[in-house]
Amino acid sequence: MPAESHFARELNIRLGGIAEYSRSFVGTMVTTKLETSNQTNFLDLALPTVTEEIITVDYNVRVLVNHNHSVAYVSATLFLLLGATLGLSLVGMTVLRHDAGRLVLNPLQRMLKIVVRYAENPLAHSTFRKGRKRRVADLGDENSNDEPDKDADKEQLGNYETEQLINAITKIADLLRKCWGVAGAGIISSNLARTQDGKTVVFNPTVPGKRVYALFGFVAINGFSDQLRALDRDVMILINDVAKVVHDEVYRWSLGDSGQCNKNLGAAFLMVFRIGDFKEVHEKQARATDVVFNTGRDRKSRNLRRRNKGIHGRSMSTRSLRAKRDRRNHGNDTLQLASLPGIQAFSDRALLGMLKSYAGIHRDRNLQNWKKDFRLGAGVGAFTVNIIIGMDAGWAVEGAVGSEYKIDATYLSPHVNMASRMMSATKQYGVTILVSQAVEELLSAPARSKLRHLDTVYVKGSSVAQRIFTFDARHKGVDFFLFERSSEQADFDAESYTPQIWEHDQDLRAMRQHVTEDFARKFKEGKDQYLAGDWKSAIATLGQADDDMITTVLEEGYIHYNPDEIDGRIFDRRNTSEEVTRIRAELGDGACKCLVGYMERRGGVPPDDWNGVRPLTSK
Repeated sequence: MPAESHFARELNIRLGGIAEYSRSFVGTMVTTKLETSNQTNFLDLALPTVTEEIITVDYNVRVLVNHNHSVAYVSATLFLLLGATLGLSLVGMTVLRHDAGRLVLNPLQRMLKIVVRYAENPLAHSTFRKGRKRRVADLGDENSNDEPDKDADKEQLGNYETEQLINAITKIADLLRKCWGVAGAGIISSNLARTQDGKTVVFNPTVPGKRVYALFGFVAINGFSDQLRALDRDVMILINDVAKVVHDEVYRWSLGDSGQCNKNLGAAFLMVFRIGDFKEVHEKQARATDVVFNTGRDRKSRNLRRRNKGIHGRSMSTRSLRAKRDRRNHGNDTLQLASLPGIQAFSDRALLGMLKSYAGIHRDRNLQNWKKDFRLGAGVGAFTVNIIIGMDAGWAVEGAVGSEYKIDATYLSPHVNMASRMMSATKQYGVTILVSQAVEELLSAPARSKLRHLDTVYVKGSSVAQRIFTFDARHKGVDFFLFERSSEQADFDAESYTPQIWEHDQDLRAMRQHVTEDFARKFKEGKDQYLAGDWKSAIATLGQADDDMITTVLEEGYIHYNPDEIDGRIFDRRNTSEEVTRIRAELGDGACKCLVGYMERRGGVPPDDWNGVRPLTSK
């Protein structure tokens, strides 16, 4: 039996734990040999002899060693080393994966989401990180030497290249939305989503337009020409102060994101309250009709199928019936917007956005500071920023106008022109706002009760008789600061809209406090006489209505005048002095003066073909 097996058994350890070590070598050894000699001495004794012999010897050494403890120690050490290496590798991979996700993968996903979001809805607002959204104008205010703050710029751009790229994409998308407005949404969306064979195609801004339904409003700064000459380059600050108020209020009070500014035309702004594109509106109306009249339609469809099956041997499916109806509806260009569900609340909020803009103009502290500007009011508060408003509703072609060098996203429609003419006509009638018959028909009953029918006209370029209305709004004698609300409160009021707002809102009540029931009744009487052709009676009645308003304003103290300056001359209509005319224009009703002046210029006698409609020749 081998020695290692023997020792393993004896020591009770595993076979292989014994290691054998052996070594062999060859050496010499000297041996001494004693021999007896045959020779004898004189004593006859035998003498021994000593001999030495050198012999060769083979040495062999064998050692058996137990390696169990060494093997166990080395194995444990290797195991720990492998575990530590694996742990460090996992930690390193996790750190690298986290950094790759934070600095590369996640930003790329965010970029893709931004592009997809703007492709689906270009009017969606950007999602800046909390605390990152700052006004660009504020970046230089922190340094007294008017040099740009590099730290602030870095905070704006981000600390990493990918974050800078995300912020750049977001800002570019915001600029596109703000520069092109709601009309450019289709251009942005169609170009971001344009692909061919899985590849993005060349940018094409001149995409085909589409037909939409909307309410259109023009807002203009009154007396802008004089302000431009007086302020020179500072007029841009005034325009932007007005734009901030108008844009904020229109967006706040519009339904959803429907209210947007489409164009800033210097002294005027085109506001668009978009209902939807042509196909979308018709489809939604059809679905709403299906829901409301589903039972009756299903019964009728079953009867038709039964009847057609008996006559033609086959049934007509409900789908074919709906297809016919859809083709009939889509081919009908005279959709009555008043038939759309929810259109009253939509239109009410659009008009409220305009009226709240008027109140905000006379409440905003930046705009009130312009009263102190010596260039405008000689420093005595003689100047007041004021706006005029015109509105119409209907269809328009939404799209881009221009070439590859320069395009403008806009709306082309006679209804846009009508809104512009309504705004211009406010100067003739001496009112703040004029809305067309198309808008009046879309409003709720409480809102319509606050409008005043002023006249029926043929607008230049149109042969359709148009009734025009106003919401009596004045700022003189009204302290809108008493009704100031924080942005959060104003947002809550807008979200909590009900038709009862027309009866209880403090701004709306205050701006028409000069209108009494007696005045409204007398004006309606005079206006009806005017439309009926009884101009002689109409001149007298409208003159009395004008005097009633002047009396109300003075007696209620809405506007303070020195009685010695006014005296009884103000009620003498034959007094045409400049001072009396100015005071009557400031205190009285502009619509009464407009209608009376129109009739008096024609000698108080209507033309032979008078049908209650007059041409509104000026644009």
